[in-house]
Amino acid sequence: MSLLAPGVPAPDFSLPSTPDQRVALSDLRGRRVVLAFYPADWSPVCGDQLAVYNRVLPMFEERNATLVAVSVDGVWCHQAFADARSLRFPLLADFEPKGAVARQYGAYRDADGITERALFVIDENGVIRWSYLSPIGVNPGADGIFDALDALTGGR
Repeated sequence: MSLLAPGVPAPDFSLPSTPDQRVALSDLRGRRVVLAFYPADWSPVCGDQLAVYNRVLPMFEERNATLVAVSVDGVWCHQAFADARSLRFPLLADFEPKGAVARQYGAYRDADGITERALFVIDENGVIRWSYLSPIGVNPGADGIFDALDALTGGR
């Protein structure tokens, strides 16, 4: 399966962000969503990627965008990782059934049992406007995300 392409409605999901809280994509309707799938908590490239997003979070918010990150790690692992990195955005656990949401987006690596390093920008109406598949060992940074968000408003 290939990554979902721009113009496609983003599949709705509800995933745990803590042991007793969930985040649903439909709850974010009316805002832009930056959806970042990443392979694993505690991996060096993932840590660097999410640290970049943490630093530029105010710039996402200026563009009316909410960032959520998804991997197949569990909520307790996410909580420890987020605390250690001082992350200020939700890490969602696509844990059980493993990778179910990532599969819907074409962002699951069956052979490895992890998500791809994939990015999506979803507009206020729930439509994917940009998607990008990064090589697993490469931090994609935030420039492509900013370009996609700015294109939704005709530039900055």
